[in-house]
Amino acid sequence: MKHAYFFGYGSLVNRDTHDFAEAHTARLRGWKRIWRHTRLRPVAFLTVVPDDTSEIDGLIAAVPGDDWAALDERERAYNRVPAAHQVTHALTHRPEIAVYSIPDGAHGQPSETHPALLSYIDVVVQGYLREFGEEGARAFFDTTDGWDAPVLDDRADPVYPRHRVLTTDERSFVTDQLAARDIRLIHR
Repeated sequence: MKHAYFFGYGSLVNRDTHDFAEAHTARLRGWKRIWRHTRLRPVAFLTVVPDDTSEIDGLIAAVPGDDWAALDERERAYNRVPAAHQVTHALTHRPEIAVYSIPDGAHGQPSETHPALLSYIDVVVQGYLREFGEEGARAFFDTTDGWDAPVLDDRADPVYPRHRVLTTDERSFVTDQLAARDIRLIHR
């Protein structure tokens, strides 16, 4: 049986955050990853916005039985958008593939009131390190806009519900990448 797939470009790249066993690396064309805030969540998250000049790496994963209910609930601040024609992958068949995007007009800029979470960034980068190595994880930073967003340092008491413990090397990598980009950490 052939299933529909989703393209993950943030926390869904980290296989420890979901139970979708049939996952494969892939590339999405025509979308740019960016930090945004939506009134449906108290903190900023990654989304993608249309951009004909951009390509980003991520994972595609099969949605068994095309049962989107649990994933749609997890991604409730986003719309599920068809993207099969924009995804390059190694599968031998051409499945339906969707990407989750916060709808235009429903998102705004992150702020100190609505910052990005370091625990979320840790999870995302851990996924990129595991799937694409250090070069791919650096490319994640380079192909993501909105790094002027304040980042809440919540490592000691993670706010992100699917946070993961990073190895010492993973943690150092994230810290170094944030420092190299002069990303502003805030504390509460």
